[in-house]
Amino acid sequence: MIKEEIRISKNAKIKDAIQKINDQKKFFILFVIENDKIIGAITDGDIRRGFIKGCKMDDSIDHIMNKNFISLNEGEYEAEKIDFINKYNLSLVPLFSKRSSLVKLCDFTNTKSVLPIDAVIMAGGKGERLKPLTDNTPKPMLKIGDKPIIEYNLDLLKYYGINNINISVNYLSDKITSYFKDGSKREQNISYVMEDKPLGTIGALKNIQHFHNDYIILMNSDLLTNINLDAMFRKFNENDADMIIANTDYQVQIPYGVIETENNMVKALKEKPTYTYFSNAGIYIFKRELVDLIPENTFYNATNLLEKLLSNNKKVLYYTIKNYWLDIGQHRDFKQANIDVININF
Repeated sequence: MIKEEIRISKNAKIKDAIQKINDQKKFFILFVIENDKIIGAITDGDIRRGFIKGCKMDDSIDHIMNKNFISLNEGEYEAEKIDFINKYNLSLVPLFSKRSSLVKLCDFTNTKSVLPIDAVIMAGGKGERLKPLTDNTPKPMLKIGDKPIIEYNLDLLKYYGINNINISVNYLSDKITSYFKDGSKREQNISYVMEDKPLGTIGALKNIQHFHNDYIILMNSDLLTNINLDAMFRKFNENDADMIIANTDYQVQIPYGVIETENNMVKALKEKPTYTYFSNAGIYIFKRELVDLIPENTFYNATNLLEKLLSNNKKVLYYTIKNYWLDIGQHRDFKQANIDVININF
């Protein structure tokens, strides 16, 4: 699983480590292997510190390797470690299972976090408001710039270490499944849930046979956003919430002066005021156990689940998106997205 260029035997010498790191083009780190297990890590900084202490080229790497290297644990959210990794620009970090076996090496040159979340993307709609563009192409596969809308969502999830993906499909589903297949070329695990009939914005979750993690993110496939999912999940996790909903600020400007009254008396006059409301952004994170509350084979929206949670006094939070967000529901949104994608980093 560990490529030859980033692994080195415990019996190697310091000069061997220097040569291997010098030959690298990206990561500049070595993992020390003994009995097929990682027992240490070596960077060029470890080598420099070794020479300062008096190590020689022919000395064993045992003198310089870091036995207390940073690693992550599968299924856990380790905020302090994630912060450390990003602060010090660590490039490769091992992810271990609960049995201490290596799951994979997380490439933090292309990743911001490793969130213990399974994703569900709703991609079964017909996109009626975007006809005729959607006559032969499902809305998630309409191109923004040089790639489909839904691919931006998959890229976003991957950036935050979310790689177990379920896509709910119906209309022209073969266009989606044949494009992404099982996700292996993207280093993601993609499965598909066929909606034989409309099941609302969350009903299809009941048809998913297996989730890998204890948390689920549900999002619409027609969103273009660079939301900070790590910050959203961190707020959810720190407050032990049952669900967190992403929202955007939606401003409504009244074109007239507004009179404020009380007991038939005028108390104030505001000239053409602007009011700000929280608008649902179509992104939810919640505990996996909530899937049990969704009825089988029934049209069921996320708002139905939300109402049930609130009626049972469950903890539901909101997270305001400070970054870019656009719901591509109409032709003007599609046009705007193709303009914005040129100048905004997704």
